Amino acid sequence: MSFLARLPPAVIALIVLAVPITVWTQDYPSKPVRLILPFPPGGGTDTVGRAIAQTMTAQVSFGQPVVPDNRPGAGGNLGLELAAKAAPDGYTMVLSSPLIAISPLLYAKLNYDPERDLAPVTRVGITRKVLVVHPTVPARTLKELIALARKNPGKLNVGSGGMGSANHLTSVLIQTRTGINIVHVPFKGASAALAALASGEIDMVVASIVGVVPLARAGRVRPLVVLSETRGSPLDDLPTSAEAGFPDLTDDTWYGMFAPADTPRQIVNRLNQELHKALTNPTVMKRLASVGVETQTSTPEELGRFVRSETARIAKVIKSAGIKPK
Repeated sequence: MSFLARLPPAVIALIVLAVPITVWTQDYPSKPVRLILPFPPGGGTDTVGRAIAQTMTAQVSFGQPVVPDNRPGAGGNLGLELAAKAAPDGYTMVLSSPLIAISPLLYAKLNYDPERDLAPVTRVGITRKVLVVHPTVPARTLKELIALARKNPGKLNVGSGGMGSANHLTSVLIQTRTGINIVHVPFKGASAALAALASGEIDMVVASIVGVVPLARAGRVRPLVVLSETRGSPLDDLPTSAEAGFPDLTDDTWYGMFAPADTPRQIVNRLNQELHKALTNPTVMKRLASVGVETQTSTPEELGRFVRSETARIAKVIKSAGIKPK
Protein backbone atom coordinates (compact mmCIF):
# COMPACT_ATOMS: atom_id res chain seq x y z
CA MET A 1 0.00 0.00 0.00
CA SER A 2 1.35 3.42 -0.97
CA PHE A 3 2.01 6.20 1.49
CA LEU A 4 -0.88 8.32 0.12
CA ALA A 5 -3.30 5.42 0.27
CA ARG A 6 -2.74 5.13 4.04
CA LEU A 7 -3.62 8.79 4.67
CA PRO A 8 -7.12 9.97 5.63
CA PRO A 9 -9.12 11.43 2.69
CA ALA A 10 -9.15 14.91 4.25
CA VAL A 11 -5.34 14.95 4.40
CA ILE A 12 -5.09 13.79 0.78
CA ALA A 13 -7.42 16.63 -0.25
CA LEU A 14 -5.21 19.19 1.49
CA ILE A 15 -2.12 17.83 -0.24
CA VAL A 16 -3.83 18.02 -3.65
CA LEU A 17 -4.92 21.60 -3.01
CA ALA A 18 -1.41 22.55 -2.01
CA VAL A 19 0.11 21.38 -5.30
CA PRO A 20 0.69 24.38 -7.61
CA ILE A 21 -1.45 24.53 -10.74
CA THR A 22 1.69 24.49 -12.85
CA VAL A 23 2.30 20.88 -11.79
CA TRP A 24 -1.06 19.87 -13.27
CA THR A 25 -0.65 21.91 -16.46
CA GLN A 26 2.98 21.33 -17.39
CA ASP A 27 2.14 18.17 -19.34
CA TYR A 28 -0.81 19.74 -21.14
CA PRO A 29 -2.10 18.53 -23.53
CA SER A 30 -1.83 14.81 -22.89
CA LYS A 31 -4.97 13.71 -24.77
CA PRO A 32 -7.21 14.94 -27.64
CA VAL A 33 -9.01 18.28 -27.27
CA ARG A 34 -12.67 18.53 -28.21
CA LEU A 35 -13.75 21.56 -30.28
CA ILE A 36 -17.50 22.05 -29.98
CA LEU A 37 -19.16 23.58 -33.04
CA PRO A 38 -22.66 24.77 -32.06
CA PHE A 39 -24.16 24.58 -35.55
CA PRO A 40 -24.72 21.83 -38.15
CA PRO A 41 -22.06 20.84 -40.71
CA GLY A 42 -21.70 23.02 -43.77
CA GLY A 43 -22.12 26.51 -42.28
CA GLY A 44 -19.58 29.17 -41.48
CA THR A 45 -18.84 28.01 -37.93
CA ASP A 46 -18.29 24.46 -39.14
CA THR A 47 -16.01 25.56 -41.99
CA VAL A 48 -13.85 27.75 -39.73
CA GLY A 49 -13.77 25.24 -36.88
CA ARG A 50 -12.67 22.34 -39.02
CA ALA A 51 -9.88 24.36 -40.61
CA ILE A 52 -8.60 25.28 -37.14
CA ALA A 53 -8.91 21.72 -35.83
CA GLN A 54 -7.01 20.26 -38.78
CA THR A 55 -4.21 22.80 -38.48
CA MET A 56 -3.79 22.55 -34.70
CA THR A 57 -3.75 18.76 -34.98
CA ALA A 58 -0.82 19.03 -37.39
CA GLN A 59 1.13 21.45 -35.19
CA VAL A 60 4.05 19.64 -33.62
CA SER A 61 4.08 22.16 -30.78
CA PHE A 62 0.58 21.10 -29.72
CA GLY A 63 1.11 17.39 -30.06
CA GLN A 64 -2.52 16.21 -29.76
CA PRO A 65 -5.52 15.96 -32.10
CA VAL A 66 -8.21 18.62 -31.98
CA VAL A 67 -11.50 16.86 -32.69
CA PRO A 68 -14.47 18.81 -34.14
CA ASP A 69 -17.78 17.97 -32.47
CA ASN A 70 -20.94 19.42 -34.06
CA ARG A 71 -23.56 19.97 -31.38
CA PRO A 72 -26.43 21.93 -32.96
CA GLY A 73 -29.62 22.68 -31.06
CA ALA A 74 -31.48 25.48 -29.28
CA GLY A 75 -30.28 27.98 -31.86
CA GLY A 76 -26.65 27.16 -31.10
CA ASN A 77 -27.04 27.46 -27.33
CA LEU A 78 -26.78 23.71 -26.76
CA GLY A 79 -23.14 23.74 -27.86
CA LEU A 80 -22.30 26.75 -25.71
CA GLU A 81 -24.05 25.18 -22.72
CA LEU A 82 -22.09 21.93 -23.15
CA ALA A 83 -18.84 23.90 -23.17
CA ALA A 84 -19.91 25.99 -20.18
CA LYS A 85 -20.57 22.85 -18.16
CA ALA A 86 -17.48 20.92 -19.29
CA ALA A 87 -14.53 20.33 -16.99
CA PRO A 88 -12.22 23.40 -16.95
CA ASP A 89 -9.16 21.36 -17.83
CA GLY A 90 -8.33 22.64 -21.32
CA TYR A 91 -9.77 19.62 -23.14
CA THR A 92 -12.92 21.41 -24.34
CA MET A 93 -13.18 24.54 -26.49
CA VAL A 94 -16.16 26.07 -28.26
CA LEU A 95 -16.18 28.24 -31.37
CA SER A 96 -18.90 30.88 -31.16
CA SER A 97 -20.38 33.36 -33.59
CA PRO A 98 -22.19 36.50 -32.29
CA LEU A 99 -24.58 34.04 -30.63
CA ILE A 100 -22.65 34.41 -27.37
CA ALA A 101 -23.45 38.15 -27.32
CA ILE A 102 -27.04 37.79 -28.56
CA SER A 103 -28.43 34.96 -26.42
CA PRO A 104 -28.41 36.76 -23.04
CA LEU A 105 -30.55 39.47 -24.65
CA LEU A 106 -33.11 37.05 -26.09
CA TYR A 107 -33.56 34.35 -23.46
CA ALA A 108 -34.74 35.15 -19.97
CA LYS A 109 -33.62 31.75 -18.72
CA LEU A 110 -30.49 30.41 -20.37
CA ASN A 111 -28.98 27.26 -18.88
CA TYR A 112 -25.62 29.01 -18.75
CA ASP A 113 -24.26 32.52 -18.30
CA PRO A 114 -21.89 33.37 -21.19
CA GLU A 115 -19.85 35.90 -19.21
CA ARG A 116 -19.69 33.86 -16.01
CA ASP A 117 -19.34 30.34 -17.44
CA LEU A 118 -17.10 30.79 -20.49
CA ALA A 119 -13.55 32.14 -20.64
CA PRO A 120 -12.44 34.09 -23.75
CA VAL A 121 -9.39 32.66 -25.51
CA THR A 122 -8.97 34.60 -28.77
CA ARG A 123 -10.80 36.21 -31.64
CA VAL A 124 -10.73 33.94 -34.67
CA GLY A 125 -11.97 35.92 -37.64
CA ILE A 126 -14.78 37.66 -39.47
CA THR A 127 -16.88 36.78 -42.47
CA ARG A 128 -18.97 39.21 -44.40
CA LYS A 129 -22.74 38.95 -44.65
CA VAL A 130 -24.44 39.20 -48.01
CA LEU A 131 -28.01 40.17 -48.85
CA VAL A 132 -29.22 37.68 -51.44
CA VAL A 133 -32.52 37.28 -53.29
CA HIS A 134 -34.10 34.53 -55.35
CA PRO A 135 -33.53 35.08 -59.09
CA THR A 136 -37.27 35.63 -59.62
CA VAL A 137 -37.19 38.79 -57.45
CA PRO A 138 -37.10 41.74 -59.90
CA ALA A 139 -34.26 43.61 -58.21
CA ARG A 140 -30.58 43.63 -59.13
CA THR A 141 -29.34 46.25 -56.67
CA LEU A 142 -30.05 47.15 -53.06
CA LYS A 143 -31.76 50.39 -54.13
CA GLU A 144 -34.04 48.47 -56.48
CA LEU A 145 -34.93 45.99 -53.75
CA ILE A 146 -35.76 48.73 -51.26
CA ALA A 147 -37.88 50.54 -53.86
CA LEU A 148 -39.71 47.28 -54.60
CA ALA A 149 -40.35 46.65 -50.91
CA ARG A 150 -41.66 50.18 -50.40
CA LYS A 151 -44.14 49.77 -53.26
CA ASN A 152 -45.27 46.41 -51.85
CA PRO A 153 -45.27 46.66 -48.03
CA GLY A 154 -45.67 43.29 -46.34
CA LYS A 155 -45.54 41.39 -49.65
CA LEU A 156 -41.87 40.36 -49.68
CA ASN A 157 -40.41 38.02 -47.07
CA VAL A 158 -36.99 37.36 -45.59
CA GLY A 159 -35.78 34.07 -44.15
CA SER A 160 -33.46 33.64 -41.18
CA GLY A 161 -31.93 31.03 -38.92
CA GLY A 162 -34.58 31.76 -36.30
CA MET A 163 -36.01 34.59 -34.23
CA GLY A 164 -33.12 36.59 -32.79
CA SER A 165 -30.45 34.82 -34.84
CA ALA A 166 -27.60 36.95 -36.17
CA ASN A 167 -28.96 37.06 -39.71
CA HIS A 168 -32.47 37.87 -38.42
CA LEU A 169 -31.11 40.83 -36.47
CA THR A 170 -29.27 42.08 -39.57
CA SER A 171 -32.53 41.95 -41.54
CA VAL A 172 -34.14 43.92 -38.69
CA LEU A 173 -31.33 46.48 -39.00
CA ILE A 174 -32.04 46.81 -42.72
CA GLN A 175 -35.76 47.32 -42.15
CA THR A 176 -35.22 49.83 -39.34
CA ARG A 177 -32.76 51.97 -41.26
CA THR A 178 -34.57 51.91 -44.62
CA GLY A 179 -38.18 51.97 -43.41
CA ILE A 180 -39.30 48.93 -45.42
CA ASN A 181 -41.82 46.33 -44.24
CA ILE A 182 -40.97 42.72 -45.05
CA VAL A 183 -42.25 39.53 -43.44
CA HIS A 184 -39.88 37.44 -41.31
CA VAL A 185 -39.86 33.67 -41.97
CA PRO A 186 -37.76 31.78 -39.37
CA PHE A 187 -36.05 28.46 -40.11
CA LYS A 188 -34.07 26.01 -37.99
CA GLY A 189 -30.66 27.39 -38.88
CA ALA A 190 -29.19 29.78 -41.43
CA SER A 191 -28.30 26.96 -43.83
CA ALA A 192 -31.96 25.85 -43.89
CA ALA A 193 -33.04 29.41 -44.71
CA LEU A 194 -30.50 29.62 -47.53
CA ALA A 195 -31.70 26.28 -48.92
CA ALA A 196 -35.29 27.56 -48.83
CA LEU A 197 -34.19 30.65 -50.76
CA ALA A 198 -32.44 28.55 -53.39
CA SER A 199 -35.61 26.48 -53.88
CA GLY A 200 -37.80 29.57 -54.25
CA GLU A 201 -39.74 29.24 -50.99
CA ILE A 202 -38.76 32.74 -49.83
CA ASP A 203 -37.66 36.00 -51.42
CA MET A 204 -34.46 36.97 -49.64
CA VAL A 205 -31.95 36.08 -46.91
CA VAL A 206 -29.04 37.72 -45.15
CA ALA A 207 -26.38 35.01 -45.10
CA SER A 208 -22.70 34.43 -44.55
CA ILE A 209 -20.66 34.73 -47.72
CA VAL A 210 -19.35 31.20 -46.96
CA GLY A 211 -22.73 29.63 -47.73
CA VAL A 212 -23.70 32.02 -50.52
CA VAL A 213 -20.76 31.47 -52.87
CA PRO A 214 -21.59 27.96 -54.21
CA LEU A 215 -25.27 28.83 -54.70
CA ALA A 216 -24.43 32.12 -56.42
CA ARG A 217 -21.98 30.44 -58.77
CA ALA A 218 -24.68 27.91 -59.66
CA GLY A 219 -27.13 30.72 -60.41
CA ARG A 220 -29.59 29.61 -57.72
CA VAL A 221 -29.44 32.89 -55.78
CA ARG A 222 -28.61 36.49 -56.69
CA PRO A 223 -26.32 38.40 -54.31
CA LEU A 224 -27.07 42.12 -54.19
CA VAL A 225 -24.68 43.66 -51.67
CA VAL A 226 -21.97 42.91 -49.10
CA LEU A 227 -23.06 44.27 -45.73
CA SER A 228 -19.55 45.32 -44.76
CA GLU A 229 -17.18 48.26 -44.96
CA THR A 230 -14.96 46.44 -47.45
CA ARG A 231 -15.49 44.04 -50.32
CA GLY A 232 -14.60 40.45 -49.67
CA SER A 233 -13.15 37.61 -51.68
CA PRO A 234 -14.54 35.51 -53.32
CA LEU A 235 -17.42 37.87 -54.28
CA ASP A 236 -15.11 40.85 -54.71
CA ASP A 237 -17.19 42.24 -57.58
CA LEU A 238 -20.14 42.75 -55.24
CA PRO A 239 -20.55 46.33 -53.94
CA THR A 240 -20.45 47.13 -50.23
CA SER A 241 -23.48 48.66 -48.55
CA ALA A 242 -21.71 52.06 -48.62
CA GLU A 243 -21.02 51.73 -52.34
CA ALA A 244 -24.69 50.83 -52.80
CA GLY A 245 -25.71 54.06 -51.07
CA PHE A 246 -26.38 52.79 -47.55
CA PRO A 247 -23.21 53.24 -45.45
CA ASP A 248 -24.96 52.48 -42.15
CA LEU A 249 -25.92 48.94 -43.19
CA THR A 250 -22.79 47.10 -42.06
CA ASP A 251 -22.84 44.01 -39.87
CA ASP A 252 -20.05 41.44 -40.15
CA THR A 253 -20.22 37.98 -38.60
CA TRP A 254 -17.36 37.36 -36.18
CA TYR A 255 -15.98 34.23 -34.51
CA GLY A 256 -14.32 33.78 -31.14
CA MET A 257 -12.88 30.81 -29.24
CA PHE A 258 -13.89 30.13 -25.65
CA ALA A 259 -13.09 27.60 -22.92
CA PRO A 260 -14.99 26.69 -19.75
CA ALA A 261 -14.62 29.29 -17.01
CA ASP A 262 -11.97 28.50 -14.39
CA THR A 263 -9.71 26.89 -16.99
CA PRO A 264 -6.20 27.59 -15.60
CA ARG A 265 -4.69 30.73 -17.09
CA GLN A 266 -1.58 28.79 -18.14
CA ILE A 267 -3.79 26.58 -20.32
CA VAL A 268 -5.77 29.52 -21.73
CA ASN A 269 -2.45 31.14 -22.68
CA ARG A 270 -1.24 27.93 -24.32
CA LEU A 271 -4.45 27.63 -26.35
CA ASN A 272 -4.17 31.27 -27.33
CA GLN A 273 -0.61 30.74 -28.57
CA GLU A 274 -1.48 27.60 -30.55
CA LEU A 275 -4.58 29.21 -32.06
CA HIS A 276 -2.52 32.27 -33.04
CA LYS A 277 -0.06 29.95 -34.77
CA ALA A 278 -2.89 28.18 -36.62
CA LEU A 279 -4.70 31.37 -37.64
CA THR A 280 -1.55 33.01 -39.00
CA ASN A 281 -0.59 29.91 -40.98
CA PRO A 282 -0.50 31.09 -44.63
CA THR A 283 -2.22 27.92 -45.85
CA VAL A 284 -5.11 28.36 -43.42
CA MET A 285 -5.41 32.07 -44.16
CA LYS A 286 -5.62 31.35 -47.89
CA ARG A 287 -8.04 28.47 -47.40
CA LEU A 288 -10.44 30.55 -45.30
CA ALA A 289 -10.05 33.65 -47.47
CA SER A 290 -11.25 31.58 -50.44
CA VAL A 291 -14.62 31.22 -48.72
CA GLY A 292 -14.74 34.79 -47.45
CA VAL A 293 -13.31 34.45 -43.94
CA GLU A 294 -10.62 36.86 -42.76
CA THR A 295 -8.64 35.41 -39.85
CA GLN A 296 -7.94 37.48 -36.73
CA THR A 297 -6.34 36.94 -33.34
CA SER A 298 -6.43 38.75 -30.00
CA THR A 299 -5.63 38.41 -26.34
CA PRO A 300 -8.29 36.84 -24.09
CA GLU A 301 -8.95 40.27 -22.56
CA GLU A 302 -9.47 41.88 -25.98
CA LEU A 303 -12.02 39.23 -26.91
CA GLY A 304 -13.84 39.72 -23.62
CA ARG A 305 -14.09 43.48 -24.17
CA PHE A 306 -15.22 42.96 -27.75
CA VAL A 307 -18.05 40.62 -26.76
CA ARG A 308 -19.29 43.10 -24.17
CA SER A 309 -19.28 45.91 -26.74
CA GLU A 310 -21.16 43.72 -29.22
CA THR A 311 -23.76 42.87 -26.59
CA ALA A 312 -24.36 46.59 -26.03
CA ARG A 313 -24.61 47.27 -29.77
CA ILE A 314 -26.97 44.38 -30.45
CA ALA A 315 -29.17 45.35 -27.50
CA LYS A 316 -30.02 48.58 -29.34
CA VAL A 317 -31.06 46.64 -32.47
CA ILE A 318 -33.24 44.28 -30.43
CA LYS A 319 -34.87 47.17 -28.60
CA SER A 320 -35.62 49.00 -31.85
CA ALA A 321 -37.29 45.85 -33.20
CA GLY A 322 -39.40 45.41 -30.08
CA ILE A 323 -38.11 41.87 -29.51
CA LYS A 324 -38.75 40.72 -25.95
CA PRO A 325 -36.75 38.05 -24.07
CA LYS A 326 -38.54 34.72 -23.96
